[in-house]
Amino acid sequence: MQKKFLLLSLVLPTLSLAAEGMWTMDNLPNNKLQAEYAYKPNAEWVKNTMLSSVKLPGCSGSFVSRDGLVMTNHHCASSCIEQLSTAKQNYIEHGFLAKKREEELTCPALELNRLEEITDVTEEIKKATAGLEDGKFKQAQNAISNRLTSACVGEDKEKTRCDIVDLYHGGRYHLYKYHRYADTRLVWAPEKAIAFFGGDPDNFNFPRYDLDITMLRVYEDGKPADIKYFFPFSKIGPQEGELTFVTGHPGSTQRQLTVSQLNSLRDIGLIDGLQHMAELRGVLTQYRKTSPEAARTADQMLFGIENSYKAGVGRLKTLLDPEFIARKEAEELALRQFVDARPELKGKIGGAWDAINKAQERYRQLHRITSMTEGAAAFSSNYFRIARTLVRAADEKVKASADRLPEFTDNRLAGVQQMLFSKAPIYPEFEKIKLTHSLTKMREDLGTDHVFVKQVLGKLSPEQLTEKLISKTRLADVEYRKTLWNGGKEAIVQSDDPFIKLALAIDTESRNASKRMQQEVQSVVQKNSELIAQARFLQSGTSVYPDATATLRLSYGEVKGWQLGERSIKPFTTFAGAFEHDTGTAPFALPASWLAAKNKLNLQQPYNFVTNNDIIGGNSGSPLINKNGEIVGLAFDGNIHSLGGAFWFDGRSNRTIAVHSAAILEAMDKIYNAQELLKELSSK
Repeated sequence: MQKKFLLLSLVLPTLSLAAEGMWTMDNLPNNKLQAEYAYKPNAEWVKNTMLSSVKLPGCSGSFVSRDGLVMTNHHCASSCIEQLSTAKQNYIEHGFLAKKREEELTCPALELNRLEEITDVTEEIKKATAGLEDGKFKQAQNAISNRLTSACVGEDKEKTRCDIVDLYHGGRYHLYKYHRYADTRLVWAPEKAIAFFGGDPDNFNFPRYDLDITMLRVYEDGKPADIKYFFPFSKIGPQEGELTFVTGHPGSTQRQLTVSQLNSLRDIGLIDGLQHMAELRGVLTQYRKTSPEAARTADQMLFGIENSYKAGVGRLKTLLDPEFIARKEAEELALRQFVDARPELKGKIGGAWDAINKAQERYRQLHRITSMTEGAAAFSSNYFRIARTLVRAADEKVKASADRLPEFTDNRLAGVQQMLFSKAPIYPEFEKIKLTHSLTKMREDLGTDHVFVKQVLGKLSPEQLTEKLISKTRLADVEYRKTLWNGGKEAIVQSDDPFIKLALAIDTESRNASKRMQQEVQSVVQKNSELIAQARFLQSGTSVYPDATATLRLSYGEVKGWQLGERSIKPFTTFAGAFEHDTGTAPFALPASWLAAKNKLNLQQPYNFVTNNDIIGGNSGSPLINKNGEIVGLAFDGNIHSLGGAFWFDGRSNRTIAVHSAAILEAMDKIYNAQELLKELSSK
């Protein structure tokens, strides 16, 4: 029986084991909040917070006006900004401001979603998978998930999205229903030089001086969306010690993984991954030096690589810390002893850890070939991504929705088509650089004699195959993509496009590799993680928060600096500090607009600040709100001590970095002359 959490009864009393946490909206730590801050959010506050929050791809955002205005980070909207830019009109470099609605520019491929309803479907999913093992377990789980999401979406596929959310690693399953906004337009973006002032040297550090913000607007039926719930701006912002909330979509944490899973993540996900990222960073750095256009087209990807590399190094340090590993081993041992001491649990749950350990051994064996055939590791190209989508869609669309690959269910097709038919530009020379490098790494990692390498390359070098593929492809033509999509399997088989041929040729091996990974690793881990989750629930119930799953969460904290050795790091920076750190040379060069406006600014205005809210990647673009539901800041980063936050939260030094709400308003007023936007933000 499905249990729906009505919006007016979302606030449930719970106990928390710690002040940390990324809490689901239907299970907030109200007793903890009451005890620590003498505050307990009421049902209307929770409802407004949930419906004012927005999900972007890999990021977060919030509604800030009745007319569909959305605030997020510049780096969260950079794909849109870059896709709208040209060599002659570079909005990344020079910024953009629409003085009126007619000037707002449509983002080629940006979908936003707002969570509207949460339904507990744990009973349905566990009933469908009861008694099943390995591949049959995963197959049954996918089938029931597809049926539930399809029923949730119904006929309104254009404006509705539904996802099954796995909480507590299989302990709970919830169905999240979203309102989907497919028409998103760029309203305002400052220059990248100020959005990412300090560049990679300052990334994950504080003090900071960044205006990492972009304003977007969602449209429906050709008009700005009519939004009832949104966050008003605080004109004064937060004070030191003030209670703050972050609402957003943290991507992934691994705080409840077993020790063997953490070891696999360390050895494969991080050590191998960091080596590849370091090499790719070098390739991109060299390429961007070849011309201004090369720099423009490569900068966004390079930013992502540098950000991921720095974050990965911090995470690896945590997993190499003997004290951290000892703590995780002690936690795991305590839970296993809890199970072993109870005969009714030991027979059912006691073997779960060993089963996951064995699955990790198989994961190490399958990972490399699966990542090469199924992932982007070997085929880093937008052309190939499009080709694979078309090839697989031709096979999947003819099946019943419940029997398709998850990404092609009825629930997802509207989003697939939006991405597939996007008019976002593709840059052939940049594609050559990416694809040549990834094919070279495939040959290096698998070996020249590997059957898959021979199938892909034949007697060609990576450079030769890349040139052959890109010089003859037609996939940059959106109309040609539509022809292949509408033509189904026959059109795919008859296509002479080299990328289509390649995707078709390797699809069987790719699917087989993915299937082996699902049956021999993922299904085993999922099944036994559910058992471990049962033990945790018996131990502590839902008084602990689930790992992050790129779904809406709320964290609480306060504006607070930290102690670094004998130094006290103050929680605020000011506009004056930005000018003091200006060297005139990137990445510490203020834009001309800032230099021209210096005399008009209140240089003592608080600019960036830190709080001890618990966040992770995916929270970029999250609003910081106060008890009144007002925006007091915009989260854009964490400090260097936050990089281990994927695995544990250290409240002594883990900090969220945000832009001050009053600084945003002052910059809009005195630097960018965004008067119409200011009027909109001040309207109730």
